[in-house]
Amino acid sequence: MKQLAEFNQQDLNTVTAHDKTILFFTATWCGDCRFIKPAMPAIEAEYPDITFVEVDRDQYLELAQELGIMGIPSFVAYQDGQEVGRFVNKDRKTKQEIENFINDLAFTK
Repeated sequence: MKQLAEFNQQDLNTVTAHDKTILFFTATWCGDCRFIKPAMPAIEAEYPDITFVEVDRDQYLELAQELGIMGIPSFVAYQDGQEVGRFVNKDRKTKQEIENFINDLAFTK
């Protein structure tokens, strides 16, 4: 999984400009984030056409606020720079719930 800090320009438009991208908002202190993090490599492997980008909510608090990320872990999906879906709440998320979210997205081919 890529980290937001790996991008030369870390603004939202640059990171989500091309193809399919899902931002995974997390934090080191978040127990529910630590719960789902081990499942993320398997989820990424199931969706090789999607770029997953981990965003530390505390490090990028302004971005999280701009996107209305109040609870973590949360996911925001983009295609070609346009938001196409979000799975944002404070609840613990299972691998199956995340896969259901991805499968229900309005991604175009």
